[in-house]
Amino acid sequence: MMLFISCAKTMTARSRVKVPFVSVPHFEAEARDNAMDMAQFTAEDLGRLLHINSKLAAENCLRYRDFFSPDNAPLPALLAYTGIVFKRINPQDFTEEDFRYAQDHLFITSFLYGLLRPLDGIRGYRLEGDVRLPERGDVTMFDFWKPLLTDYFIAEIKRKGGVLFNLASGEMKDLFDWKRVCREVEVITPEFYTRKNGRLATVVVYAKMCRGEMTRFILKNRIERAEDLKAFEWEGFAFDEAESGSGRLVFVN
Repeated sequence: MMLFISCAKTMTARSRVKVPFVSVPHFEAEARDNAMDMAQFTAEDLGRLLHINSKLAAENCLRYRDFFSPDNAPLPALLAYTGIVFKRINPQDFTEEDFRYAQDHLFITSFLYGLLRPLDGIRGYRLEGDVRLPERGDVTMFDFWKPLLTDYFIAEIKRKGGVLFNLASGEMKDLFDWKRVCREVEVITPEFYTRKNGRLATVVVYAKMCRGEMTRFILKNRIERAEDLKAFEWEGFAFDEAESGSGRLVFVN
């Protein structure tokens, strides 16, 4: 089993959490080239490119210009991202065995780094999938990564049993030839809904919380089978057999 989640826009450069080791990202060379290209932009350019305000643009301009500084030490990806999903994973209480299991069973997407393992050392950045870099042939980051990631992604899933638990946001499918992924491995996609007036609705913040909580549940309990995912419950969310179907596990509050 492999587990798959999205990166977060918010990051930190420091953590007191001890990890067994820090690894090097598989696509480190590509990430460094991407960062070098991004470092050429002014804060004003980044504001337009990333659709962010002037404060965030200035912050990320500094991030890219300091990217290669020896004082800018990499931080494990699972600790570097600070979005809702990662807060709910809560790696602060992970044991060494938890980190090692996560390293072998969890992928995190990244528009800068492609695909990351939890202990891969990364530096702060901001990048979006629709960004086009002239040095990359003026294609989007989605199209840049797709031919590089698809073979690697499929091979790693097959190496771990051929089953993917997909807890990433929908847009991350565009980093891969997703139709091919679904043909070559078994993809299980948990979905989280709130029932309102007899209808199912997605509440984004709850869906993100559930993705994080389920990721923690899988890693802490060493879940390998889709059947065992049905035992997941959190804050009223529970498996709904009637709403589920082939490849879809629906959890309803």
